[in-house]
Amino acid sequence: MSTAANPKVDPAELKGRKLGRVLTKRGTVTREQVHEALAIQQTRKVPIGQLLVELGYCSAEDVAAGLAGQAGMGYLDLKGWELPDRLKEVIPTENVRAYEVIPVEYNPTSKRLKIAMKTPNNFRAVDDLRLLLGGNVDAVVADPAMIDAIIAKHFSKKESVKDVVSNLAVDPKFAALAGKSDASIDLDALTDAANDNQVVKLLNLVLLQAIKDRASDIHFEPFENEFKMRYRIDGVLYEMVPPPKQLGPAIISRIKVMSDLDIAERRLPQDGRVELTVGGKPVDLRVAILPTIYGESCVMRVLDRGNVELSLDRVGLRPDDLETVQRLITKPNGIVAVTGPTGSGKTTTLYAALSKLNDIETKILTAEDPVEYDIDGLCQVQVNEEVGLTFAKALRSFLRQDPDVILVGEIRDLETAQISVQASLTGHLVLSTLHTNDAPSSVIRLIDLGVEAFLLTATLEGVIAQRLVRRICGSCKESYDPSDEELMELNLKHEKVRGKKFYRGRGCESCNNSGYKGRLAIYEIMTLDDTLREMIMKNANTAALRRYCRQRGMRSLRESGLMALYDGITTVDEVLKETLSDED
Repeated sequence: MSTAANPKVDPAELKGRKLGRVLTKRGTVTREQVHEALAIQQTRKVPIGQLLVELGYCSAEDVAAGLAGQAGMGYLDLKGWELPDRLKEVIPTENVRAYEVIPVEYNPTSKRLKIAMKTPNNFRAVDDLRLLLGGNVDAVVADPAMIDAIIAKHFSKKESVKDVVSNLAVDPKFAALAGKSDASIDLDALTDAANDNQVVKLLNLVLLQAIKDRASDIHFEPFENEFKMRYRIDGVLYEMVPPPKQLGPAIISRIKVMSDLDIAERRLPQDGRVELTVGGKPVDLRVAILPTIYGESCVMRVLDRGNVELSLDRVGLRPDDLETVQRLITKPNGIVAVTGPTGSGKTTTLYAALSKLNDIETKILTAEDPVEYDIDGLCQVQVNEEVGLTFAKALRSFLRQDPDVILVGEIRDLETAQISVQASLTGHLVLSTLHTNDAPSSVIRLIDLGVEAFLLTATLEGVIAQRLVRRICGSCKESYDPSDEELMELNLKHEKVRGKKFYRGRGCESCNNSGYKGRLAIYEIMTLDDTLREMIMKNANTAALRRYCRQRGMRSLRESGLMALYDGITTVDEVLKETLSDED
């Protein structure tokens, strides 16, 4: 294995120079040859490297080495090189395949790793591997075909979480951790265990598997006699193969190292963040550590920005509902609230609304806790109550920033509600969330917080209640006849469903045998008119408000669920589970 062309030229001297100059400096071609290629380039708009190869002045490999030098990187010739056994375990197979890199040198003492990759543009591979492996990573460029061949030869066998857990269960290195509480484990021993290759490999596999399966959360939980790993897909938790209990502290410590948290602090909750690129897509992991009686528990929230549907016509809104929502969010001022329990997709709906409004003529400010997705064109503020930056304080500052649209992550107290009303009255559109069971009860919730009814009726334009139901897997979807019990639970008579088809998923490999893949939102949208405002002024109760809205044509959550059911998108069980309290 050798560096192509002139190995004595420092890549740092070549960085940023034109390719012709790089190749000249490396001794690959002469100035005259470069000038000849440049003259031809005036009539043929092709890269100069290609022209130099066509003229026979250098090889494609020489050009690849030059492009690497242009990026300030070395180039390695892998012809005749064999991957040593000691390097095969340095990077987990899944990472090798995901990032398309191979290890070429490794110092276990300093944990310094050199990798070869196909292109100098793959800079995220270096950053991510540095974070995932916990050491220094240097990169060089090599022939893509050679890298593919080495990966196919040595990294074709897929590793599973089960395989790594089996290896860890019999590894004597971790025997010393068995039977010890978190507090009694020596910090040096814990650090060594956290940096162990097998622990690193296990955690990397868990993260890659969870992201691949589109999990929203990954849970690491210590119990009296076991340590569980679970992840949530489409709102449901699935258990992974549990590692030996004594590995719990090492796994949690590894997560802390990755998210830059204090490995020595085991008595207080800690929050952190890990940024990765998986499959070319940016993924944020929000880390929350919680001390429990059996050790530290950790939940990693997976925020895959490539997965989120930031478009109103893709979140599940029916055509008439979409029209209503677009009318609400294009009002010049007023308050539009999205309501529902935690995990019902409120934030996604609000982001979708903001993406519709996000243009060069509109100033949009958001106050969030936390900021879940970084959106170009929005000024986003992270609420931090520890230093006094509350929703209310951020909102007060927003009014001096000349905004057109304001997003308040949640109206949870009177002060935030009052400033939202004030912002609305002074000509701003305010979008926010509330925690209520349905749209009409949001009115009573705001009045209970202390908002005056006359101010509420002057500013509230609409409330969108929503739930998430799981979609039937398209690969194993089948029709069936519903039982009498299912119809009875939905308060449906056979006559009402005559001619309608019901569907379910059999369960297959594509959906982890669950019968479901993905989710969609079902909606209940309440818009205010003069009669409804008058009812609010007269302190009408939720039941009366709901009754009037239904007479006006508001579709309830249950009705929206039934429409999704009849469309063959979801199942009876999902509609029952998410709209249980929705019946009149």
